[in-house]
Amino acid sequence: MRRPLAFVAIAYAFAVAMLGTTMPTPVYSLYQAEFGFSVFVVTIIFAAYALGVLAALLAFGRWSDSLGRRPMLLAGIGLGIASAIVFISAGSLTALLIGRVLSGLSAGIFVGTATVTLVELVPDKWRSRAPSIATAANIGGLGLGPLLAGLLVQYMPQPMRLTFAVDIALLLVAAIAVYFVPEPVAVARGARPHMQRLSVPAPIRGTFVRAATGGFAGFAVLGLFTGVSPGFMTQVLGIDNHAATGAVVFVIFASSAAAQIGLRGLGDTFALRAGCITLVVGVAALGVSLLLESLPLLVIAAVVCGVGQGVTFSKGMASITAELPTDRRAEVTSTFFVVLYIAISVPVIGAGAAANAWGLVTAGVVFSAAVAALALISLALLLLESRDFHEEKASENSS
Repeated sequence: MRRPLAFVAIAYAFAVAMLGTTMPTPVYSLYQAEFGFSVFVVTIIFAAYALGVLAALLAFGRWSDSLGRRPMLLAGIGLGIASAIVFISAGSLTALLIGRVLSGLSAGIFVGTATVTLVELVPDKWRSRAPSIATAANIGGLGLGPLLAGLLVQYMPQPMRLTFAVDIALLLVAAIAVYFVPEPVAVARGARPHMQRLSVPAPIRGTFVRAATGGFAGFAVLGLFTGVSPGFMTQVLGIDNHAATGAVVFVIFASSAAAQIGLRGLGDTFALRAGCITLVVGVAALGVSLLLESLPLLVIAAVVCGVGQGVTFSKGMASITAELPTDRRAEVTSTFFVVLYIAISVPVIGAGAAANAWGLVTAGVVFSAAVAALALISLALLLLESRDFHEEKASENSS
């Protein structure tokens, strides 16, 4: 396969793999009806995905360096297909949890391996666009999953099976495409895979904490929209249209991808501050949309939260990697992602428990306030860093 076609094939496989991880979102309400699950149980099912991602990042994060990119990508596709098969035949909570863990393992492999593979295979004339294409494949795929599944659930027969049958078909095409892609790395004979180490070097710990705090807030919002929005739509807003639910989730991911691509030229410090402020505005709109039971305001909140999340994530990552030597980037980046995937799961479980105790509206408002507080803490840390920097410069100039 020629290089341009190989690049397109990997981008397709990346998008499809990530699409499959969010396809269950519009189906959660069907599981609630069939099995009698509470919102809390649905959030646990959703959070099992993050457990799989974390396991893959830690266990398999460096395996593609030793085994090659193609074998790891094919393994990720295989796990995605296995997850879809489990969902098709799922008849219990245990099966759903297994399906989500398998989906998370697939995503964890693809997040690192596919991004690197795209950079390695990008044709020279597209090199400047490679990061944007990787972002579009990753975040765009995550957003297209609920949108496609929502349409299938709403308008097609046997949605609890058809949704995942479509996922399998898309993944099989991806597997064929990846199989014919040339291996971009020279695998040393006898090389053995090893676990990914986590660490944050002392000189960048301040930068890491500032970036991780804002990133935590942004990913917590993503988790809320993906895991709990079906309950908000049906029980609070009274909208029982699965396509609409999928579209709302799509909006936040699409806004995130657009912000990451469109605002990549902004300076890291300015963009991080603006991202934190945007997140505060977005979650405030989210809380008000629940209190007023307003779908238009919920959509606006999704757009604003998506922009804030996209900026805090991409610029937070950029600020961290800019200060790192090449040989430390993998472990620090993995550490950053561990924080983010804890954010996408643990707070959402808390929101589900709060919804059981206080109701969805109160839980959503409290969650919004907590995320706003985190974003404001990150903003305060950024402002303090800037003040300390200017004071240090002034001191140097005076001396």
